[in-house]
Amino acid sequence: MLEKAVLTSLLRQMYRIRLFEERLKRHYDYQAYVTESPSSRDDGFIVSDGYDFASKGLIGGAVHLSIGQEAVSVGVCAHLEPTDAAFSSHRSHGHAMAKGIPLRQVMAELMGREGGCCYGCGGSMHLFDPDHGFLGGNGIVGGQLPLALGPAFAAKYQGTRGVSVAFFGDGAANQGTLLESLNLAALWKLPVLFVCENNLYANSTPASLALPVPDVAPRARALGIPGEVVDGQDVLAVYDAAGRAVARARDGQGPTLLEMKTYRFEGHCGFAGEHQNPEECAQWRQRDPIRLLEQRLAAEGILAPAEQQALRAQAQAEVEDAEAFAIASPLPDPRRLAAFVD
Repeated sequence: MLEKAVLTSLLRQMYRIRLFEERLKRHYDYQAYVTESPSSRDDGFIVSDGYDFASKGLIGGAVHLSIGQEAVSVGVCAHLEPTDAAFSSHRSHGHAMAKGIPLRQVMAELMGREGGCCYGCGGSMHLFDPDHGFLGGNGIVGGQLPLALGPAFAAKYQGTRGVSVAFFGDGAANQGTLLESLNLAALWKLPVLFVCENNLYANSTPASLALPVPDVAPRARALGIPGEVVDGQDVLAVYDAAGRAVARARDGQGPTLLEMKTYRFEGHCGFAGEHQNPEECAQWRQRDPIRLLEQRLAAEGILAPAEQQALRAQAQAEVEDAEAFAIASPLPDPRRLAAFVD
């Protein structure tokens, strides 16, 4: 069993991410997206300039929550240094916070405020903070995979022990970028970790309709890369597998593909509402990663329920502080955008 300090940190990080994302649900509203335009045609088609994900809430644009998947981001990022690189997808909040970006900066960025990690110019799908080694979410499915090879190549070329991680979903598993990235990483033995968060759905498409076999990890073995299927609801299993893969990369032994079997408890994004398969979702909620760790720590006398509640309260206070900070932060100065262009 890991030391109490490590276990406490894992639980605290999962609390922070869960409570942060639950708070986000208060702040978005997609009425402009779903309301028909007055210019609807008689044949049922809609001619609308309102299909822009405009929001009446404090958060504009699509918001993709990772509630239920916290063990993956926390268990992997626990092994990373600020100088290590991490790349994510459109569902990037958990990875960004687990990699070290302060909650204040993440919340402000989601609200499009000056205090955000990208000064309010990136938003939910484009969180970016090089100071913490988080090199971006990505709205292009699979777009982050080849990007992760850059820092990995730089680390090998410069002789550092740096590692690069690419988080992606089962929906990106069939993109050509995965095979291309795995192939190049294998050829050059790059210190990169590919983490597939297989939550069984690519937007609304079940993995059973898109993947010919249940697992993605075995694909790596055809290229001589270790591929491992991991219980993504068990943060300790994630922590163990990621620790071995990161150590392997730092020691110059090349890439690893880890497939985390996990599940999101919400719809694809804020607009989608509840999960499309409520019965299946209810079954997966029985293996909530936070509850599993809470029960184990209590049963083994490592962290009593009262201690867990105190830890959760601290995380809640941090979320509330981040929310207040973001709301008080001003909107971006348009001149800053001009500076980016220049």
